[in-house]
Amino acid sequence: MNVQTEMPTIDLAAVKARQQATWSAGDYAIVGTTLQIVGEMLCEAVDLRSNQMVLDVAAGNGNATLAAARRFADVVSTDYVAALLERGRERAAAERLPITFQEADAEKLPFADASFDVVLSTFGVMFTADQQQAANELRRVCRIGGKIGLASWTPEGFIGQLFKTIGKYVPPAPGVKSPALWGTEAHLGALFGPQATLDARRRHFNFRYRSREHFLEIFRTYYGPVLKAFGAIDPVKQQLLAADMFSLMDQFNIARDGTLVIPSEYLEAVITRRG
Repeated sequence: MNVQTEMPTIDLAAVKARQQATWSAGDYAIVGTTLQIVGEMLCEAVDLRSNQMVLDVAAGNGNATLAAARRFADVVSTDYVAALLERGRERAAAERLPITFQEADAEKLPFADASFDVVLSTFGVMFTADQQQAANELRRVCRIGGKIGLASWTPEGFIGQLFKTIGKYVPPAPGVKSPALWGTEAHLGALFGPQATLDARRRHFNFRYRSREHFLEIFRTYYGPVLKAFGAIDPVKQQLLAADMFSLMDQFNIARDGTLVIPSEYLEAVITRRG
């Protein structure tokens, strides 16, 4: 006898609301600013030019935004967390870079079709609730022949494994796809379809902290997903989660001088829109 199992109905609006609350918690900019090199490398990967219109989606505190503006492109920086956009404004003002900042949802971008030559996202759009809708929006606002540049943590890398560890204590909503799927070529190919050309390579970003305790302190205080995870569990489980995080850090740490150096794998993808 065949038994059919119904897929759970996903309340994407509720998922998005929780995600927005998560990324509004703490101060992602404290962590985000350490990732600046990824934005610089992504702008090189898309071969950014000074005469291009660029959109940074789920920009956080503006790493790819600043990198594109430093190359004299016309840049619009968007995020659905207003406080993070303010951090980006502060950085742009300090460097005297002319950038437009606009609050926007990656799944419903307030721009006309084919408005941009280049669309970027570093560790941002991968966390959207409706992944296909987000990909559709990135493709829609990019002109034909334009490029979509993405940096996304892989499932096997350190951050991918960190989210898997957190999921043991605070499971994701049933049916919600893992953000780390954006770090796989197969998933990107499915999201963007046959009318796009995908060129991807695996890279590593090195997290450099004073110690594993220092890493935990920073992430537990400022990085929304970790802060929220610890806040959702009792003190005993908090200790267990901390111990599991230390174990994961020990597994990935390549430093032998008492500090922490963790190469975290991510997928750098350049998607050219063909239709």
